[in-house]
Amino acid sequence: MVVLSLAGPRGIPHDPGAARPAEKSVAMHGCPCGSGVPLDGCCGRFLDGGALPDTAEELMRSRYTAYATGAVDYLLATQVEQDGEAVESWAREARFTSLEILQTAAGGPGDDQGVVEFAATWETRGQTHVHRERSTFERRQGRWIYVAGETPKAAPLRRESPRVGRNEPCPCGSGRKFKKCCGA
Repeated sequence: MVVLSLAGPRGIPHDPGAARPAEKSVAMHGCPCGSGVPLDGCCGRFLDGGALPDTAEELMRSRYTAYATGAVDYLLATQVEQDGEAVESWAREARFTSLEILQTAAGGPGDDQGVVEFAATWETRGQTHVHRERSTFERRQGRWIYVAGETPKAAPLRRESPRVGRNEPCPCGSGRKFKKCCGA
């Protein structure tokens, strides 16, 4: 069994037994990653340093769980760039509600690179948000690491019917010009 280093970012010791902010509420329930398995049998083993993710998707799911449970040390230890303040702020302020894995490419146990596309839903200040991203992962020294992410561009909006001109009859059937009816 391979074990993660117990040192967190910048060499700060990480106590694998220390409770994470939201862990108490999810430990006996399903893992926040949506697998349906209890946290301890799913992503918790990665967050606590008891095991390493075997695939890029497992790392993606465990990173989502780290955001959901406030395990900032794990997030920083599993990514290339170290913007600790932004990571900690987002993990603290948001309530993560669901993760959907949309697509994976490579990133298996025998691969050194992988891509995972996902949609993560979270709430802040009473508003629900969805973050969709294509994340790139690399295996470095036997460990999967988050390298970068890009937001997929939305498909262009296609109209089913031609655009109605301002001076044309309104399509609602009122007999009035569009600009004086539904276009006002």
